[in-house]
Amino acid sequence: MHIVARGALISFYNQPQYADAKGALDAWYEIVRLAKWASPTDVKAQFANASIVGNNRVVFNIKGNDYRLVVAIAYRMQWVFIKFIGTHARYGAIDAATVDQSK
Repeated sequence: MHIVARGALISFYNQPQYADAKGALDAWYEIVRLAKWASPTDVKAQFANASIVGNNRVVFNIKGNDYRLVVAIAYRMQWVFIKFIGTHARYGAIDAATVDQSK
């Protein structure tokens, strides 16, 4: 998969209060970079705890559910777009099906 907006992940974990997310986000990135997902079923097969939320969006629990990562996936193009990364508390204030932190 081609991951768009990796800079959002780096910017997030470069903040001192979120530095503990670096290892988990880097591991997620490497797994997804090598993945070949054709459907949400493929995502769930690799990440059983991922939540499919519609609109081709998937929510991943990062670092034991300390953080949430929302992505949009274009399966045919093999692209993953980072839409949100934040704490569990911040995640509770967004709509995972429409959030877009790049705007």
